[in-house]
Amino acid sequence: MAVKADFHLHTSFSGDSDALMEDVIKKAISLGLTHICITEHYDPDYVYMPEQEAIFELNTDSYLYELLKLREKYKDQLSVGFGVELGLQPHLKRQLAVYAKSHDFDFIIGSSHLCNRKDPYFPAFFEERSADEAHHEYFESVLDCVKTLPYFDVYGHLDYVVRYGPTQNEQYTYAKHADIFDKILTHLIENEKGLEVNTAGYAIGLGQPNPCAEILRRYRQLGGEIITVGSDAHKPDRIAQEFDRARELLLACGFKYYCIFQSRIPEYLKL
Repeated sequence: MAVKADFHLHTSFSGDSDALMEDVIKKAISLGLTHICITEHYDPDYVYMPEQEAIFELNTDSYLYELLKLREKYKDQLSVGFGVELGLQPHLKRQLAVYAKSHDFDFIIGSSHLCNRKDPYFPAFFEERSADEAHHEYFESVLDCVKTLPYFDVYGHLDYVVRYGPTQNEQYTYAKHADIFDKILTHLIENEKGLEVNTAGYAIGLGQPNPCAEILRRYRQLGGEIITVGSDAHKPDRIAQEFDRARELLLACGFKYYCIFQSRIPEYLKL
């Protein structure tokens, strides 16, 4: 495996995972990884459905205590980064600014799990309109988030919305939303922000990662270079899933390096 760093991982400190952090670390070591970054969910003011528990609240101090203990225990076998996945919403600008500075994070992913206070994970987001209309609303909200909220290093699973529609990505193409994508990508590049290649897209049957190959290729054409690779694993058995496939795609899109982060600073590793 040429890519030996998984920079999107969740453990039981994220409410949607029950994976023990030590089990995640042991699995990463067994796979021959050299670096991982735990990126627990911090998604304040999330809009929960009536039947949902508050799963996106994070006790950051408890999380950090466990991570530091295990980082020391396994320091000779694996580098374990302290990260977080911020749920971006424009009205949280001040709260996220304060939070991002409240701890010495190694790495921050910015993600859009809500679009105008609605989660595309649920079917209601797609009801009574076409997939293209739903996707357009989501990508417009992403553009708003990246312009309003600069408190991240890499934008996560950019076309996340296509995972959950009735036809997933069957009717989705880069070309349909090219103008919005170019604005998003240009803003990221001008502000030295990166893109994540999230291999969970393969795991759920999209046939490609999030974002899709066309977005990755366009990011490179526009001058983008900061790329991280993350499995978005919530269970140890999904760590580094489809990383060889992601590497081949990145090479085909013109990338020669991927990144790891320490103290919010990227380091480039050869693909």
